[in-house]
Amino acid sequence: MKKFSKRKGLQLIATTLLAVFVFAGCGSTDTANDKAAKEPKEKQNLVIYTARDKNVVEYVVPKFKEKYPEYEVQVNTMGAQQILERVRGEKENAQADFWWGGTQASFELASKEGLLSPYKPSFSDKIPELYKDKEDRWYGEILLPEVIMYNTEALKEGDLPKDWDDLLDAKYKDKIIIRGVLPSGTMRTIYSSLIYKQDSKDPTKGYEWLKKLDANTKLYAQDPTALYLKLARQEGTISLWNLQDIMIQKEQHNQPFGYIIPESGIPILVDAVGIVKGAKNEEGAKKFYEFLFEENIKLELAEKMYQIPVQTGIEKDKLPSWLKSVDLKPMTIDWQVIAEKEQEWMKYWDANIKGQYNKK
Repeated sequence: MKKFSKRKGLQLIATTLLAVFVFAGCGSTDTANDKAAKEPKEKQNLVIYTARDKNVVEYVVPKFKEKYPEYEVQVNTMGAQQILERVRGEKENAQADFWWGGTQASFELASKEGLLSPYKPSFSDKIPELYKDKEDRWYGEILLPEVIMYNTEALKEGDLPKDWDDLLDAKYKDKIIIRGVLPSGTMRTIYSSLIYKQDSKDPTKGYEWLKKLDANTKLYAQDPTALYLKLARQEGTISLWNLQDIMIQKEQHNQPFGYIIPESGIPILVDAVGIVKGAKNEEGAKKFYEFLFEENIKLELAEKMYQIPVQTGIEKDKLPSWLKSVDLKPMTIDWQVIAEKEQEWMKYWDANIKGQYNKK
């Protein structure tokens, strides 16, 4: 057996050590890369202003985050009118990315004031022209029928009003509770529609009608939660509200609430969505926009949250049974007039009618 020379022995040791260092280095790099890949990326903040019922928010947002885990979603809930005023006040430095839920009148005003960014979503052709902005600044998401709401434990069939005018009957004095009107896009539209119904060209008759309603109104609740609580406690037995929220309270929270579709017809609001101009996360807003209108989401919301989708193309057989049985009677309304006159009419109501006729 040949003996290694001292020089060859040293070369062999050096080669072995080099290999060890190389492999060790590779192992360290791979481990670092694996660790970096496993570490979560910094999440993007998506800010949403919404007028939606909290049950809807708590149902939709987790599903969105499951599909898009890269987003941290911050939801601020308030009335539609409050959202308009807040977005207006933040025009120079937008704090919200997406506006989720509000009346057509609110979105029309926001569009005219340059508060919304145009965006043509992939489902644009499935939304009827009546329910979207011509310049793609807002799209209707759902239809909200406005109806008479009542406590089913306090009022029986023979005690119920059949039409809007019945609410003025003296037997309903101090039976009516109204959600605070000015902060609520829903209530502003209901009241404006009732003014329009009396005389579309002259609000005077509408104001007289609302004076009589105010005389029968016991109180104005601060927000929807207070409205539900007071109606359930029978502090009042009748209100005016939207069908979707009534159904949610009845079916999901076992509240003793029912609804009446007035014989002369009801205002059916288009509840819309849009991207706030100057949004800091416009890309995230677009993804949430598209997500809301996915057919499976719309069907789930119709089934579980009693929403009536605006978009066409959904097969009737897929719609929930409750929706198939609802017989809506639309009130004839020029929504452009409502959009133009609502602010003027509601200012007059607040200054000259609210709370001034109940004690007379």
